[in-house]
Amino acid sequence: MAGDGEFKRDQRYISTRITADGRDGFPVEAGRYRLVIARACPWANRAAIVRRLMGLEGVLSMGIAGPLHDERSWSFHLDPDGKDPVLGIERLQEAFFARAPGYPLGITVPAIVDVPTGKVVTNDFAQMTLDLGQEWQSLQRAGAPELYPEKLRDEIDDVAGKVFADLNNGVYKCGFAQSQEAYDKAYQQLWARMDWLEDRLATRRYLVGDTITEADVRLFSTLVRFDAVYHGHFKCNRHKLTELPALWGYARDLFQTPGFGDTTDFDQIKAHYYGVHRTINPAGIIPNGPALEGWLTAHGREDLGGRPFGDGTAPGPPPAGEDVPPLTG
Repeated sequence: MAGDGEFKRDQRYISTRITADGRDGFPVEAGRYRLVIARACPWANRAAIVRRLMGLEGVLSMGIAGPLHDERSWSFHLDPDGKDPVLGIERLQEAFFARAPGYPLGITVPAIVDVPTGKVVTNDFAQMTLDLGQEWQSLQRAGAPELYPEKLRDEIDDVAGKVFADLNNGVYKCGFAQSQEAYDKAYQQLWARMDWLEDRLATRRYLVGDTITEADVRLFSTLVRFDAVYHGHFKCNRHKLTELPALWGYARDLFQTPGFGDTTDFDQIKAHYYGVHRTINPAGIIPNGPALEGWLTAHGREDLGGRPFGDGTAPGPPPAGEDVPPLTG
């Protein structure tokens, strides 16, 4: 937290990469690594989406931490005996300490763990999804889409950078602000970016080009949490997502696309934000709303053209054990 009350995210991560040539000592290899996510976390949601779109479920297993954590990190409290069944650990902290005893930085999801050693390889969420799309190509399913096409990378990076600064991270800057001035500044930046996105998406189906890209994955994970937690819990309450025609249609379009809605668990999202952030919600009461059936209503975005997966195809259904609860009102 800055002296002016502004929330400052610590963006120091373990930057080791898993690559096709193994230049960091960790080559792409089927069955060697385990992706650890939490359904509650928007940054982890991105990794789960890209893993599904790339069809990597059979070569990169996934552990799912529960929605609750304390100062010692995310835990596997939903798993039998409270342990991840592959890594055999109760808390993600154990994999970080195996890599660096007393690891002093944030123990965050998503993280990829080297199963043979039990050591975390990386928790660099932004690079992670790029590498799942680019470096893991030899193990991807036939028909995996191109989420980061070379000819669009500059535009994708530009759009995603703006969305991160003002919206992905901006909701946290609103929610965790410790002064009125810091909150007002973050709120204004957030809604200026939301207005910019509303205008941009009024005439195009996706953020960049005519197919789903990394930019869409990164925006979706924030939009899908907006009404459920950010609007009220983080005081981002100028409008609800459902009151913004282009953004609401865009979010529903993606939600109904395989890989997006089927990786989203609203119960765990609410359990985390309202249950863990006790400085904001001291009683830990989890609201019953909002109603969710609207996510499955027609969005009409097909009229804008575009091809969700480009020259690729949709992924199949989630593997057994990775499905999320069906929507309820």
